[in-house]
This record gives sequence, C-alpha cells and structure tokens, in this order.
Amino acid sequence: MRLLAGLAQPDAGAITWRGTPIRASRAAWQREMVYIGHANALKDDLTVAESVRFLAALHGAEPDAATLQRALETLGIAQRRDAVVRTLSQGQRRRAALSRLALDAMPRVWILDEPHDALDVDGIAALDALLVAHAARGGSVLLTSHHELTLPGVRRFDLAPFSPRTAAP
Repeated sequence: MRLLAGLAQPDAGAITWRGTPIRASRAAWQREMVYIGHANALKDDLTVAESVRFLAALHGAEPDAATLQRALETLGIAQRRDAVVRTLSQGQRRRAALSRLALDAMPRVWILDEPHDALDVDGIAALDALLVAHAARGGSVLLTSHHELTLPGVRRFDLAPFSPRTAAP
C-alpha cells in the first residue's frame, strides 16, 4: 500500500497510473488519490476540525465550515470537533481521520489501510456507506481489512493463505 501511495519505491519495475510511472508524475498522482494509513496522521496539538482541515488542504481542498461540519457528522465525530486530538480515544481518532473521505466528492482512488480498525458498529456503518457512495460516483477503493466486507460490488482478494514457504514454484 505504501508503494501505491508513492511513499516507497519498488525494488524493480514501476507502478503506473494512466500509463505514467507515479514516480514521474507524483504531483498528478497525489491529486488523484487519498491515502489513509494505519496511523491516522493527526496532529496531537490540533483540534479535530483543524486536523481534518489541514489534511484536506494537503490534497488541495479548502472546505468551508458547513462542509467540514457535515463531514464530521457523517463519521459521528462532530460533537468532538473542538477537542484536541490527544484527548480522543483511538476510535474517535479513526473517525476524525476517515472524515477526510466525506470531504472528497471526486472519483479518486482511495487507498485505506485497515480503515475499520477501532470503529464501533456505527462507525463501521458510516464508513461502509461512504465506500459505497464513492464507488457509485466512479471512485475506486483499495483497502486492507480483517473486517468481513459485505458491500455490494466488492471484489475480495484473500491474501491470508499465501506464504512464500507454502507457495507453489
């Protein structure tokens, strides 16, 4: 996932997007994808609203107050919008990080590392609704999960049985 996000380089070959290696078109690729890693990338000393606004700005978005509020509401974290990130539970931090997705109306590629981690049932439902809506507008999602996905149109690749020691030559 770090390779796809452009955070690491492959030992051999190239990862391409629209026929161009992402290394050569890093700025274009960064505009067309959103990466949320296992770590939430939130700054402990910022409020939830400030953190989400800052992360959105990294992708060229400057949400107005109402749009930001709706995104936080979508993930059920609006009541903590003015809380300093360091005071949040792990589930609240995850909701805050994922609220960036609710700001994205473009059919980008979302690369999500364990997005369901630390979410309760309501958080999972909110995230799954975002994933379905994103796919409906033509977006793509690549995610890793230990959570069983039951979303319409999901293609699942189970990597668990693969092991270099047990793989056929």
